[in-house]
Amino acid sequence: MTAQMLPSPRRWRRQTLQPAARIPTRRRYLMCRPEHFAVTYAINPWMDPSQPVDRSAALRQWDELVATYRGLGHEVLAVDPVPGLPDMVFAANAAFVIDGIALGARFAKRERADEARLYREYLQAAGITVKKPTYVNEGEGDLLLESDVILAGTGFRTDARSHDEVAALTGRQVVTLRLVDPRYYHLDTALCVLGDGQIAYLPEAFDGESRTQLARRYPDAILAEVADAEVLGLNAVSDGRNVVINREAENLAAALAARGYNPIPVDLSELRKAGGGPKCCTLELGGFRPTGR
Repeated sequence: MTAQMLPSPRRWRRQTLQPAARIPTRRRYLMCRPEHFAVTYAINPWMDPSQPVDRSAALRQWDELVATYRGLGHEVLAVDPVPGLPDMVFAANAAFVIDGIALGARFAKRERADEARLYREYLQAAGITVKKPTYVNEGEGDLLLESDVILAGTGFRTDARSHDEVAALTGRQVVTLRLVDPRYYHLDTALCVLGDGQIAYLPEAFDGESRTQLARRYPDAILAEVADAEVLGLNAVSDGRNVVINREAENLAAALAARGYNPIPVDLSELRKAGGGPKCCTLELGGFRPTGR
C-alpha cells in the first residue's frame, strides 16, 4: 500500500487547509527487514517473551512502511538481517549520521551488541565515515537532529558522556534531555522532530530541568497526550510535511494536521511488542547518498 492509498480521516484533511503549507524534503533511509523478528528476551517494558509474535504480520507491516516511504518519494536502502538478532529491524539505534559522517552505536544491552558492527560495516561500505564510540550511545534512538541543534537523550540507554563525543564529532550544539519514565527509554519514543524548528513531545517523559529547557526552546511545540505516547505515537518520522505515525495515535495525528502537517497512519502493532514504531525502524542517512549499494 502506497502513501497515496493510505486512509486519512476527514477531519485531518479539513484542518490541513488552514495553516500555511509545509514543504517536504526527500530523505534517505536505512532499514532492515524483520525476517528474524521475535521477542525472546525483555530489555524494555514493552517486551514480554510470553506473548506470541506474528512474524508474518511484522513482515507485512514493515513492507507497508517501506512502501509508504517510497510512495512519498523517499529512498530506502536495506541492510541484510542476521539470524539471532531479532531487534536488528530497529535500524535507528545503529548510528547517528550527519554530513556523511556517522557515530556508530555502542549498545547498552548485550543482546543487541552484535548489531553495532554489522551496521558499521554497511555504512563504511556505502562510503560513510564511521567513528567507533567510546561511550554507550544508541544512535538516533537518543540523538535527533533538530535544525542546527542535536537533541540528546539519556537516562536509560545512552550515556550522557557520549553527548560530548557527538558535539566534538559534529561541531554542533548538543542539548541533553533526561528521560524518567522507563516506557520511554529512548528519546525517539518521547519526542518527534517535525521540521522548521518544530517538535512534538510528551512532557511527562522528562525530568524538570529538561521540561524547562524544552519549553524555553520550543514554546510552540505540540504537547502529546499520554494516551498517544502509550501507543508510541511520538515514534514518528517526518519529512517536514508528511508525518508517518502509528495509526492508534489519533489525537496526536489531529494535532499535527491542525499545524499543517499531513499525518499518515501506519500499522506497526507487531513491532510495537518489542517497543518499536516507524522511527525505530528508520535510520536517516543525513542527506548523504551512499555509494555501491
